Amino acid sequence: MITLTTANFDEQVLRADKPVLVDFWAEWCGPCRMVAPVLQEIENEYGLAIGKLNTDENPEIMTRYGVLSLPTLLLFENGEPVRQIIGAKPKRMLVSDLGLA
Repeated sequence: MITLTTANFDEQVLRADKPVLVDFWAEWCGPCRMVAPVLQEIENEYGLAIGKLNTDENPEIMTRYGVLSLPTLLLFENGEPVRQIIGAKPKRMLVSDLGLA
């Protein structure tokens, strides 16, 4: 997984040559910790690039995309968000919601 920050977000996500799933999370967020290992499995099994953005350390990006709840997952393709998932979900639901199944 890629650690995203305000400084590298545009390069790692918006200019990426393949889809990138951005996990907006925070240390204090219990559901964020629950979904993290599931995202690791998805990355390993499907080869989807996943970046983690700590919203407490990078609030500018959170505000830019109107993220109000954690965890929020945004799938970016060609520099644009194309799918949004809010909240922790089981792996099979995430795979389906991301269009990987």
